[in-house]
Amino acid sequence: MLSLIKPLIVNITILFSLTFNANLFLPFQKNVKLTLKYKSIYGFLGAFGALLCMAYPIETLGETNFDLRMIAIMVVTLYAGWIPGSIIVTIVSIARFIIGGSFLHIGIIVSIGAFVISLLFRKQYLNAANRFISASFISIIYFLLYIIVIYINIDFLDAKFYCIYFLAFFGTYMATIFIIETLMKSNKQFDEMVYMDKLTTTGQMAASIAHEIRNPITTVRGFIQLIQQDTVDQKLKKFAPLILEELDRTNNIITNYLKLAKPESFELTKVELNTILSDSIELLRPLGTFSNVSIEFTPFKESCFVKGDIQHIKQSLLNIIKNAIESIEECGVIDIRTDIDRNEGRAIISIEDNGKGMTKEELKHIGLPFYTTKTKGTGLGSMITNRLIRQIGGTIEYSSELGKGTAVTVTFQLV
Repeated sequence: MLSLIKPLIVNITILFSLTFNANLFLPFQKNVKLTLKYKSIYGFLGAFGALLCMAYPIETLGETNFDLRMIAIMVVTLYAGWIPGSIIVTIVSIARFIIGGSFLHIGIIVSIGAFVISLLFRKQYLNAANRFISASFISIIYFLLYIIVIYINIDFLDAKFYCIYFLAFFGTYMATIFIIETLMKSNKQFDEMVYMDKLTTTGQMAASIAHEIRNPITTVRGFIQLIQQDTVDQKLKKFAPLILEELDRTNNIITNYLKLAKPESFELTKVELNTILSDSIELLRPLGTFSNVSIEFTPFKESCFVKGDIQHIKQSLLNIIKNAIESIEECGVIDIRTDIDRNEGRAIISIEDNGKGMTKEELKHIGLPFYTTKTKGTGLGSMITNRLIRQIGGTIEYSSELGKGTAVTVTFQLV
């Protein structure tokens, strides 16, 4: 018994250790498209873990080689795709060929089988409402393949061995997925903390200067209006409206700073989302029509009540839709779709446009202090939107592709 358990514990320790270390240097993120560089790194890290597992197999089974290398193949393929998965399979197959033995072809087949099954069910896994159930289903399919292959090709070993091995395999596989999912949530929470800290810093700075700037601006604006009425200077008459417009724009920027510095009070109540969405869209339809942008809206199929503040939600949705309209340069469509996730207890609003989109670097900075892709923007609108949604317990996520458009997904907790 000890001869079985000892190498399994070593294999488990290797896989857990590499998972934590990979997150340390390449933090796991949900719904982030990996670059070829990152995929390659994950592939070689996974291959390193698989090789270490192969270096400590269960040694009491003659020429057969049982270890947990397939877990590295399955998990990396499920999360990172076919490129890193194929890197691991190639390296593992070469290593297994070097080891040799009568069951060389079996070792390669079960490794390739882990890759193929994970790849076939990857999309289902990533889109699953409960990834643990989906992961369990994938493991069962693989176990059936594994058992059939070894039953046909080698003398079947003691049933107790298979019970211990497959239980250890399943437990390690599920535990690794649990660790990755937990680390993803922790990384997201850490990013949220960093983001909120930046908002706080911006708010403190705004509080110290906003009032001091607003007073002289108000005075200047008053004198410009007064002089404009009686002056005979044609240049002053011509440029006075522009001066007043820029002063008003400056005043609006200061107002936004003050909103960051002193968040508005709010009260969480039972709010019906369809009504707020409809009102927000109707308010912005004239702006959309003026910009040759049509707004398509698919409301919730039933009344959808969430926990939130009406004004906060409305202002956030208005900002998002307005940004979508302004991102479309000539003519286009904004598609607003809704859905309810009963398993997670969330209402989901997806706002997609076919505007100019953003690069990966621009997407990373969206919502950060003073960052904007607009020529006359300050970035405060996105900051305020993000803060308002988070304040009432919601989430907001962005995805974008340059030249194709941007999608904003907002979620609120159902009541």
